Amino acid sequence: MAMASIRELGLAEVAAALASGTTTSVAATTDALDRIEAAQPTLNAFRIVRRERALAEAADADRRLAAGERLPLLGVPIAIKDDTDLAGEPTAFGCGGDFAPKTEDAEAARRLRAAGAVIVGKTNTCEIGQWPFTDAAAFGCTRNPWRAGHTPGGSSGGSAAAVAAGLVPAALGSDGAGSVRIPAAWTNLVGIKPQRGRISTWPLPEAFNGLTVHGPLARTVADAALLLDVAAGPHPGDRHTPPAATVSDAVGRDPGRLRIALSLNIPFTATRTALDREIAARVHDLAAALRRLGHAVTVADLHYGLLIGTTFLPRSMAGIRTELAKLPGAQVDSRTRVNAALGLLLDGPALFAARAAEPLLHRRIGGFFRDYDIVLAPTTATPPPPVDAMNGLGIAATDALITAACPYTWPWNILGWPSVNVPAGFTATGLPVGAQLMGPANSEPLLVSVAAQLESELHWERERPEPWWERSGG
Repeated sequence: MAMASIRELGLAEVAAALASGTTTSVAATTDALDRIEAAQPTLNAFRIVRRERALAEAADADRRLAAGERLPLLGVPIAIKDDTDLAGEPTAFGCGGDFAPKTEDAEAARRLRAAGAVIVGKTNTCEIGQWPFTDAAAFGCTRNPWRAGHTPGGSSGGSAAAVAAGLVPAALGSDGAGSVRIPAAWTNLVGIKPQRGRISTWPLPEAFNGLTVHGPLARTVADAALLLDVAAGPHPGDRHTPPAATVSDAVGRDPGRLRIALSLNIPFTATRTALDREIAARVHDLAAALRRLGHAVTVADLHYGLLIGTTFLPRSMAGIRTELAKLPGAQVDSRTRVNAALGLLLDGPALFAARAAEPLLHRRIGGFFRDYDIVLAPTTATPPPPVDAMNGLGIAATDALITAACPYTWPWNILGWPSVNVPAGFTATGLPVGAQLMGPANSEPLLVSVAAQLESELHWERERPEPWWERSGG
């Protein structure tokens, strides 16, 4: 295999090339590191690049491969988001400041390493993962591989940019209000928000009061499912432990004829929102593809109600306060400070009431799935905004901007249920957009099987951005 083609390969393809001896982990990892460092001045996807350590780990993987050892990702270069602990590296979570290196891997990182993955670096994220932009004073802005002037989304924007640009074949992100699905939609990727607890958040028993989960980003459904399976599994300290499931087995499996609700209804927001016409058209195109695949797709709005809207803020703001408190001396935006202060006010009776409402929401929204198997909805209301859209805005204007762009994803974080972003095509100006397949508890295999059907019909994995970050001399 010519090394120039490594960037064109997916996660499973790189693993297969390594296992067959077609290439080596040192060669694949060197190629990834060289591409990362060349793109860094312009694309700016990474906060930490682990060249020396990653190459040492790759050399060890080659020795193990030569000895006949086989693991799902042995020697494969991947990336993780900089909210996930990795021994020997700090976890800045988008904030400025000097932070001590972690002494232990997070459980998700430990499982990736146990599967043989070579973690080449930690990707950029906004401060404490608050916004659907990847932009902070500590590192600048991460740019969208499809259009340099636009954001890749957030808060897992660095992971999405790295995969979409072909710097790594897949990456781990996290999703507390859409932070995997939104950047996946805006970079033409598959992004899976799994069931709460599917991937451990340890050393946290849960993250952001149960809102946040880890999830994979990849170009194909099979690669995203593989990374999910490798990272999944409980830690004894986890608060949430769903029944075990192997998601990769669902790729290529016929789910049968499903009842799918096409819902364009926007959940409750306190600010003005509207669905972009081009996104609505692309979601309708996906509905047509699902009908061609034999499914019954019905326009049926899922009405979320007002209660779910009141439960998000206490859980998210209290989570911001908790995470910022772990970073003494952190240099952050004034908006982050205000949100953390609000979290202090809400971390009490309001948070208790928000958590107590979840079972009621499960019953009420779960009733929708008596009539439908899954829901198809937009992932975002707008295409990716300009990369600097958040710059200089106050709290109210920031909230209005992010709510107008991304009002669709957060309810499934409150419910803790799975949702998969699938690419839905492009706007007339060439910006990627996406749609989400949403299911009830523990429905990842069903969602993955449908997403794989769509991929086999639409072949979004064939679309790649022009590498402007190479031409710009990064």
